[in-house]
Amino acid sequence: MEDKMQQNNIVDRFADIRILRYEIPCFEQLSLQRKKFLYYLSEAALCGRDILWAQNGESNLLIRKTMEVVYLDKQAKGEADERLTLYLKCIWFANGIHHHYSNDKFEPGFSKVDLQQWLKDVPKERFEAYTGMSVAEALRRIERDIFDMSYRTKKVCLDDGIDLVKSSSVNFYENVTQEEVEKLYSADGRNALNSKVVKNANGEVEETVWKKGGMYSAAIERVCHWLEKALEVADNDQQRKVIEKLLKYYETGELTDFDEYNKLWVAEKSSPIDFINGFIEVYSDPLGLKGTWESIVELVDFEASERIKLISDNAQWFEDHSPIDEKFRKEQVTGVSMNVVNAVMLGGDCYPATPIGVNLPNADWIREEYGSKSISLSNITHAYHEAAKGSGVLTEFAASEREVALQEKYGALSDDLHTQLHECLGHGSGRMKPGVTLDDLKAYGSTIEEARADLFALYFMADEKMEELGIVPSKDVAWTHYDAYLRNGLLVQLARIAEGKNIEESHMRNRQLVCKWVLERAQGTKLVERNGKHYVETTDYDELRRLFGELLKEVQRIKSEGDLASARELVENYGVQTDPIIHKEVRQRYSSLNVAPFSGFVNPKMTTIADGGEITDIKVEYTESYVEQMLRYSEQYNTL
Repeated sequence: MEDKMQQNNIVDRFADIRILRYEIPCFEQLSLQRKKFLYYLSEAALCGRDILWAQNGESNLLIRKTMEVVYLDKQAKGEADERLTLYLKCIWFANGIHHHYSNDKFEPGFSKVDLQQWLKDVPKERFEAYTGMSVAEALRRIERDIFDMSYRTKKVCLDDGIDLVKSSSVNFYENVTQEEVEKLYSADGRNALNSKVVKNANGEVEETVWKKGGMYSAAIERVCHWLEKALEVADNDQQRKVIEKLLKYYETGELTDFDEYNKLWVAEKSSPIDFINGFIEVYSDPLGLKGTWESIVELVDFEASERIKLISDNAQWFEDHSPIDEKFRKEQVTGVSMNVVNAVMLGGDCYPATPIGVNLPNADWIREEYGSKSISLSNITHAYHEAAKGSGVLTEFAASEREVALQEKYGALSDDLHTQLHECLGHGSGRMKPGVTLDDLKAYGSTIEEARADLFALYFMADEKMEELGIVPSKDVAWTHYDAYLRNGLLVQLARIAEGKNIEESHMRNRQLVCKWVLERAQGTKLVERNGKHYVETTDYDELRRLFGELLKEVQRIKSEGDLASARELVENYGVQTDPIIHKEVRQRYSSLNVAPFSGFVNPKMTTIADGGEITDIKVEYTESYVEQMLRYSEQYNTL
């Protein structure tokens, strides 16, 4: 088993998760200045780790520290407890006590009595030095969070018809209701993205802004320290302007500064080094307002980017030929760019689980006027493909040998193309009616936006323009992805959800929504049963493309008009509920393969070589284990 893990780049395996390793091609060939630049940006990426833990739940940091000090105590004594180790590995991966995808709370394999006994064995001074408080106080704060499965059950709850703020455990709101939050943000001009909403002693609802001198100040100061060092070795003046504006944003907490930073960031396209850093994605907020902290440091692969440059260079053509209503098309597509990059360091909400593609900024008005930047993470995708070899998932769920053969031939290309179209053009396409924002769709906004980008990619990857540009050899590339998308959206992804549970995560809701909507209307695509197993069979791929276009038109209308009622109807009818019989069957089939349905990564370890206090080189190592890295990060980047 260990040999196979190492061969497939698998570092660790536990619960429903496998940990992979990625490498940074050509790092050694970089100049010392660029190595320093990447190193300083990477340190900034890692220093924000505790922010995400705190955002994901009020007690997360204390729970992590408590479990770590017990683990270290047992390790020092040559003892081990598999129940403790498993729980700790799970919460490390999720950056908190709720599963990163299902949003369900982890159920510990140990009891309250077990934890109390373990803590008795830890020297008092060691515990207090590690956690900053007494054992009694720590237990008082965390016992209910860990052991009461009816308390703070969901990290993010998106169930229709209930108070989403009260029902979600994320640490964005305190002592306020959904109605109070929505009233607060009914007017423009507030720091919705980077603040916590609380009710003060006078009963007034107000914001606590995340900035230097505000909430999360200690961590933000560490992030800024390394950004300031990165500023000294930046590649060019534009990049220095980008970093300076980001530093100002962290200083003021004002979203106007964040907007200016995004404008400058979009404009910088000449350096092979780029980065994402800040409070960005809103998937973890049930209201879609608050941004979790994240960072990716990346190295552009200009050679590999040539293919997708053809896509971005033709962005206006794709916009003009989109099947959406003409009034929702952009008259002039501005500043669309995409690069293939290699991840250098993952941080915050991009670690250990990470996206394979990103399109930013999220503000539609900036996209329309200034453009956007998209990235496809090549070394992350490569690591996924290496780990998937020989897993048996494809042969188990594919409907035919033809489907398997096409996937083996075109699977990597079709996946990359879908990601590139999704990120580069999908998110950047379309326009809103004046006065409308994605926030108008409330809890359904993230699902609708991801569905829109997916549908854009699905529709255009089968367009003759792809062959004309030389991007694909034939439409078989698109048909390969159609098979894979339906296979995943209707079947395989159900392996990620516990029986009896509905779909909570926005990307999963999006995929099922698209697939079920199309399946309901298609004549040439059926869900068939053979020998007690379900498969998706398609005989008319052109019909599928037409249906993807129809749904894209409707989803774009919903977003452009801020039609909350239609968004709710579409998501609730198609994206949430699962068929219990098929769900059970898929989980059984997947379980028999002994494959973890979720993957994440350990980062490379960067080490400085110095002479007389001056950095002379930076080395990258790929030997650190998952446990080693997590414990090192908790010690080295302990900021809150």
